Amino acid sequence: MGRPRGTSAAYRYAVGLMSGTSVDGIDAAVIAIRGNLDGSEKPEVRLVAYENTPYSDQVRAEIFAMFDPRQATIDRVGRLNVWLGELFAQAALAIIRKAGLTPGEIAWIGSHGQTIYHAPNPSLVDGLDLRHTVQIGEGAVIAARTEIPCVSDFRVADMAVGGQGAPLVPYTEYLLYREEKRTLLLQNIGGIGNMTVLPQNCRSDEVYAFDTGPGNVLIDGVVTRLTRGAATMDVGGSLARRGQVHAGLLEELMQEPYYEQPIPKSTGRELFNAAYIDRLLEHQARYVLSAEDLVATVTRLTAWTIGEGYRRFVRAQHAADVLIVGGGGSYNPVLMSKLQDEMNAMGVAVMTQEDLGFHSDAKEAVAFALLAGCTLDGVPNNLPRVTGAAHPVVMGKISYSPPERE
Repeated sequence: MGRPRGTSAAYRYAVGLMSGTSVDGIDAAVIAIRGNLDGSEKPEVRLVAYENTPYSDQVRAEIFAMFDPRQATIDRVGRLNVWLGELFAQAALAIIRKAGLTPGEIAWIGSHGQTIYHAPNPSLVDGLDLRHTVQIGEGAVIAARTEIPCVSDFRVADMAVGGQGAPLVPYTEYLLYREEKRTLLLQNIGGIGNMTVLPQNCRSDEVYAFDTGPGNVLIDGVVTRLTRGAATMDVGGSLARRGQVHAGLLEELMQEPYYEQPIPKSTGRELFNAAYIDRLLEHQARYVLSAEDLVATVTRLTAWTIGEGYRRFVRAQHAADVLIVGGGGSYNPVLMSKLQDEMNAMGVAVMTQEDLGFHSDAKEAVAFALLAGCTLDGVPNNLPRVTGAAHPVVMGKISYSPPERE
């Protein structure tokens, strides 16, 4: 009897797909996995190939339109769900080719999809808690086009048992990063920032995490609006570097109630959205700020939210040794400099995924490949202390590929 698909003598091969709040394209990764994913051991995970496939202007515009519930009609959401499924499938097949593999050598695909709405807090109707979330990029389409089992729609299972449905990456961070003698913080700076706390020699039920607030979402938003779409991000921190942080505006932005909200908590474009960018531009006019000053101020805000999250929710219980930063924000040297100022003052060293030999952009795609492996193995892959769920659950919906042809 031959080996199951996607295995070699030592490894299982899997694909992870991710599209984040920044909507800059589809991150696709092929990983090789050796070992169990149930937390009984530290598995060996090797990144075989990674690639980001940017969205076309048309697709990006349609996704951003879906962030507005007034435009997100059923027909448009349904159409985009299938459209993104096709694009995710293409990205999966492309990264498999880049890895020098064939679809038959891939055991599974894990796809986060694209979040278009996230309402993680209790919403009571007739005594029922109707918290909800919407990720699109149809897993059945991905499975059909690739002929590989696809796991998708992870968040709803956690929310069904009272969780926030986020953050989900911490389980994989526990698998891969935990240490016996150091307390580590893992900070992702995508569209939204999120922090995972791995106390030294921790068990999985001792890990906690939360969304710190805006990552790149405000920086990208004001740059896009100020340049009328000519730029969608502050590449290399060039605008922030030429600007001055406005203390008055910064202090005003620090008063956002989300930052004081107790953990577990999560956020997204339901808060830091186009209307929020409108208010930032109104503040710019009121304070008579240059474009560079506004970008510098929101960049400083992002660094502050990370430091404040650590001060408010972590430091007293688990003084950390190192903050390890991943995500697109780790490539912004101005943001990283401000973050180092924040964390170094509290005795925490700041490193990047690349400093450890990993890949910042690939981290979340790798995570969803691992979470999908847990789904297929029947291993609970949420952390109730992180999400607020009542108990562990196996997250993810499985779409199987067509039967193999003889």
